[in-house]
Amino acid sequence: MEITEVRIFLKDSPDKKLKAYATVTFDNSFVVRNIKVIEGSNGVFIAMPSRKMKEPCPKCGFRNEVRSKYCNQCAAPLPLVSAPITGESQAQDMQSEHKDIAHPITQAFRETLQKKVLDAFQQDLAKK
Repeated sequence: MEITEVRIFLKDSPDKKLKAYATVTFDNSFVVRNIKVIEGSNGVFIAMPSRKMKEPCPKCGFRNEVRSKYCNQCAAPLPLVSAPITGESQAQDMQSEHKDIAHPITQAFRETLQKKVLDAFQQDLAKK
């Protein structure tokens, strides 16, 4: 699979961790949008597009975001979701609120994708 185009959309808030969004085209036939370029403690990295997980209200069935305290439809209090007992870090626990929409299967392709996106990001920064 070949990455045929990378478009970068820089964010103008220099104090935030989110630096840009990327749109990547594969083989001139498939597009993935909303890949985030994020400034982390170990440098810049990409985060794949994701969506917040939802769970139904036990009273009315409305699907609320995970860890909501009250239902957005009927205002009933929602049961607390217990934290996993596996001893995972809080960052991993918070990550479980989101699920990737699209993501690379292999580490090699993830590294290739990240390199292409970050190279395009650096080129756009140099133009600015």
